[in-house]
Amino acid sequence: SSPTYSFCTQVAEVEVNPHTGQVNVLNSIVAHDCGIPINPMDIEGQTEGCLATSQGMALSEDILWDKGQMLNPSFADYGIPRACDTGGMRTIIVESHDPDGPFGAKDAGEPPVHVGPGAIANAIYDAVGIRIKETPITPDKVLKALQQKEKSGAGT
Repeated sequence: SSPTYSFCTQVAEVEVNPHTGQVNVLNSIVAHDCGIPINPMDIEGQTEGCLATSQGMALSEDILWDKGQMLNPSFADYGIPRACDTGGMRTIIVESHDPDGPFGAKDAGEPPVHVGPGAIANAIYDAVGIRIKETPITPDKVLKALQQKEKSGAGT
């Protein structure tokens, strides 16, 4: 239990290659109610880190196992997004006053991580009309969903 909670929402803009299933995040915008922002630049930096983390959760980070053996034990094989993979980012700091927080502040760390995968999944749906509910949303899952959509005639 916590004396206060912050609130956050995100929208994402993606491009989906229908031939490869590759999803690229072009832009992300996060609006975050973190109470009174004590250090706005720190909040923006924290939010950008959260956006990168949530993008990795949504699109590439997956631990692969085979008979108890991890198949991708290094960061080179794990799929953490680099700065060049993340697209444009914008943080909107929504101010409110929380009487239980220091100087009226709330947290500014975790909420942007949690909303990212849903925002990216919704952007994929908006772009190509497929709903993928399991992360990471890998190119093979995108291709499979696009093929199923085409077979069902939903794309016509």
